[in-house]
Amino acid sequence: MRHLTIAATLLSWSLSVFAAGSQYTMRVDGLACPYCAYGIEKKLARIDGVEKIDVDLEKGLVTVQVREGVQITEPQMKRLFKEAGFTYRRMTRRPL
Repeated sequence: MRHLTIAATLLSWSLSVFAAGSQYTMRVDGLACPYCAYGIEKKLARIDGVEKIDVDLEKGLVTVQVREGVQITEPQMKRLFKEAGFTYRRMTRRPL
């Protein structure tokens, strides 16, 4: 019975590792206040698959975590930030 419990634990752990998505970090100019952050968060939250959003006003960074299989593209982010009145600079992606 103990081996079965260990096997089940390892299986659930391995599935969570494989189900991990990606984290995107965007450098954005013009983020100056909490209201700016809130507006960006609302726009990003509308994207299907976005699970977590963090805005660092001091550094001008927006970090977005998405579930597995979801991708955020440069053109998509350029358009989103331009429409919101901010200047998109660059984006990096890393797996979770």
